[in-house]
Amino acid sequence: MATTGAKQSSASLYVGDLSPEVTETTLFELFNQVGPVASIRVCRDTYRPNRSLGYAYVNFHNAAHADKALDTLNNTNIAGKPCRIMWSQRDPALRKSGVGNIFIKNLHTSIGIKELNDTFSQFGDILSCKIALNENGISKGFGFVHFQREADAADAISKQNKELFKGQEVFVGHFVPKKERNKMKDSSWTNVYIKNLTPDIDEETLKQKFSEYGTTLSVAVVPRDPTGFGFVNFESHEAAVNAVKALHKTIWNGKEIWCGRHQKKTEREAENRRRSQIMKMQRNSRTQGTNLYIKNLDDDIDDIRLASAFEGFGTIKSSKIMVNEKGLSRGFGFISFSNPDEARHAIETMNGHPLPGFAKPLYVALHEPKEIRRQKLVQHFARKSNQMNPIYPFFGGSGVQPPYVYSQSVPRKVTWAPPSYTGQYPVQVPMGPQGGGKYPNNRTSNQPPRPKNSNAPKKNTTADDPHSVLTTVMSVPEDQRKLFLGEQLYPIIHKLQPTLAGKITGMLLDSGWTVEALTSLISNSVLLKEKVNEAKEVLERAQKSGELAEARQ
Repeated sequence: MATTGAKQSSASLYVGDLSPEVTETTLFELFNQVGPVASIRVCRDTYRPNRSLGYAYVNFHNAAHADKALDTLNNTNIAGKPCRIMWSQRDPALRKSGVGNIFIKNLHTSIGIKELNDTFSQFGDILSCKIALNENGISKGFGFVHFQREADAADAISKQNKELFKGQEVFVGHFVPKKERNKMKDSSWTNVYIKNLTPDIDEETLKQKFSEYGTTLSVAVVPRDPTGFGFVNFESHEAAVNAVKALHKTIWNGKEIWCGRHQKKTEREAENRRRSQIMKMQRNSRTQGTNLYIKNLDDDIDDIRLASAFEGFGTIKSSKIMVNEKGLSRGFGFISFSNPDEARHAIETMNGHPLPGFAKPLYVALHEPKEIRRQKLVQHFARKSNQMNPIYPFFGGSGVQPPYVYSQSVPRKVTWAPPSYTGQYPVQVPMGPQGGGKYPNNRTSNQPPRPKNSNAPKKNTTADDPHSVLTTVMSVPEDQRKLFLGEQLYPIIHKLQPTLAGKITGMLLDSGWTVEALTSLISNSVLLKEKVNEAKEVLERAQKSGELAEARQ
C-alpha cells in the first residue's frame, strides 16, 4: 500500500472517529506497539469532563514511529469503530481551506475506509480519508479523501470521476464547503414543495396549475386525510421561483396552500433552529432588564400568589412558578415587569427578604440566558479553586481539571500515571480518564531491564528519614527527579485516595513546588494528607462544575 502521508518532522498524530469509551489507556496499548509514546490526550467536553469528543492526539518521541503508526494503524478498529489517523495540523487555516480535498459519492455500502484509501493512494500522499456512516455504522454512500497536494486531487478527479467502483458509477469532485453548497442551492433549486392540498387535487390538477410558469419534469402528490402535500420539479430555476411567488398562500378549493423550495429534513431542522434562536434573541432583547428570576420559594406559592406579592412594584406582564413532572413547585419562578425601573425596585426591596407569612429569604435577580449563566459559573468556580488551592495554580479559566501527564520532553495534557524508574530513559504509562487503577509496577515491552550494577536509587527508600530521602532524590539526574518523586508519592497517596491517586500525584508534581518541598511530603504524613484533601476538593468541585452550570436551566 502506498504511503498515506508525506514524511514529516512532527511526531504528533491526530486520531479521530473514536468511540466515547476509548481512553488514553486504550490508545497507549495500541500505539505503544509501534514505538515509545511520549504522551496521549483524549479531548473531552469542557463542561462534562467525562464525555469524550471523539478525537485524540498521540505524541511519539520520534517522527519515524509516528509515520509508521500512520501507515500501519490507520483505519484500525478501536472499540468497534475504525479510527482515522492523520498528521496533527496546528494551522486551522490549512485544515479549513479545503485545498486538496475531494468528495466521492454513490459508493457501494460495502466499501470501507481502507478500500477507499487503497484506491486513491495511487494518485499521491493522503492526509485523511473518511466515509460517512449512519447511526448504525453503515455507509451513507459518500466519503472524502484529502490529498497533501492540490495537483494530486485534480489528477484523482480526472481519472476516477464516473468510473465504476464495485459495479457502481461514482462521482468524484472537489469538496465544496457547506456554506458554499447552501449558496449554490439557493441559486439553482428547481423542486417545489406544496402543502395543505385538499383530497380532490391529484397530480394532473397540480401539473396544470404549475405548468403555467414553466416546463415541469415531474409531479407527485401524497394524499393525506384531510390534507395532502406534493412536489413539482421544474426544468429551470427561474420557473420554480416564479411559481412560488405566484402561488404561495393562494386559496385552492377554500384552503390556503403553502408553497416553497423543497428542503431535506436536516435543512429544515437547521432552519427551525436558526429561526428559534433569532426569536429567542429578540425575546431576550425585549425583556432585557424586566424579567426577574426568583428562588427559595415555598412549595405553597403558585403563579397568582407570586404575582400578588410583587404587584406593588409595578405592572406585571407575566408570572410563572416552575414545576416538575408531577406538578409540584421546583422552588423558583419568573416575573416580568413592564419596564426596567419597576424590576430594579423589586430587586432592591425583595432580595434577601421573605414573602409575608413565609420564613425563607428570597433570592431575586435579573434573569440571564443559560449560556451567560454557564460562563459566569465556570469562571466563578475557576477563580475560587485557584484561591483555595495553592498546590494547583494552573487550574485556569476553563473550570475543569484536565487529565494530565507529567512529561519532560512533550508537555502534553494527558492522564498522568507514575512511571517505573529504571535509571534509563523515563517511560510514561497513561492511565484512564479518572486517573485511577493500580500502580503500574510491571515494565512495558519498551522498557529496558534495570542494570545489575546501576547507580539508580532503589524503591525501598525509608520515608522516616527526610535527610536520607532528599539525599537519594538528589542523586537522581535532575531531569528525572520529579519522575522518581512521583514513583515514591504515588503508593502513599494511593492508600489515602485510591481512585484519584494518579491525578493528585500529577497535580503535586506540576504545582511548581521545589524538589525539597515535594520530598518533605514523603516524610510528613500530616502535611501530605492535608494537600491530598485539598486536591480532592478541587477535583470534585471541577467535576461538578458542569452540573452546577446547568442547575438553573
